Amino acid sequence: MTASTPSAAARPARLVVTGAGGQLGQELIRLAPDASALGRRDLDITDPAAVRAVIEPGDVVLNCAAYTAVDRAETDTAAAFAGNETGPAVLAAACARVDARLIHLSTDYVFPGTEDRPYDTTDPTGPTLVYGKSKLAGEHAVLTLAPRAHVVRTAWVYTGRGSDFVATMLRLERERDTVDVVDDQLGAPTYAADLAAALLELVGRPDAPRLLHATNAGQATWFEFARAVFSGVGADPERVLPCDSSAFPRPARRPAYSVLSHRAWDDAGLTPLRPWRVALGDALARLSD
Repeated sequence: MTASTPSAAARPARLVVTGAGGQLGQELIRLAPDASALGRRDLDITDPAAVRAVIEPGDVVLNCAAYTAVDRAETDTAAAFAGNETGPAVLAAACARVDARLIHLSTDYVFPGTEDRPYDTTDPTGPTLVYGKSKLAGEHAVLTLAPRAHVVRTAWVYTGRGSDFVATMLRLERERDTVDVVDDQLGAPTYAADLAAALLELVGRPDAPRLLHATNAGQATWFEFARAVFSGVGADPERVLPCDSSAFPRPARRPAYSVLSHRAWDDAGLTPLRPWRVALGDALARLSD
């Protein structure tokens, strides 16, 4: 081997982002513009030949691709498992084949939502929704097939653009005098920019635990989150009114409690994500700019 063709171990790791068109993928590419960005049109992660063609020795693959239609998954089961189990399994096998690393994103919905304390990485899972079951199956596939893989569970991710919760609250603030928001589901709002920065730190830590949780610090109900959005743009938070989940019946009943513990993340010496209210303030300021 000549000096002009260094081994994969000698080259800086190439970062590959799958699902690059989504909210988290876009933030990763913004923070790491030299990464290889692969959206849904660029790569079908359920196609083994296509995946093998793009993953090279030494790569670090950040998989943000997923089936995320939680309600539709209850009846569109095959598609949910294709996107959330088959696709990650294909990525994991391809990474293992060429000794690449895989960092795979998962969800708080792998837990049943019946606890009253933050879920640790060591706690038993028990998803009640098809979406959560498909994501848990993907976790198992990744950790089984790719020895150098990490699974990172997160929750309530937003940017304030598109149709996420923050964007929806900003729109409703302009359109309505009052807004009813559920106050019986508790989680951790997570700013996609903060999560992206955390994942990029993990890229440089192959020694970190294989299963991690990463969300902004603290917890809130959707009602409290909505009031914080209103306050953050100078609107009267009293215009947000509390209700319970029965006011908005959905095909997939969301977990009542899905706060994730950061113990494994912190114990690994990774930088803790900041409090969710501070992150929301920065997100709203960035949107106004």
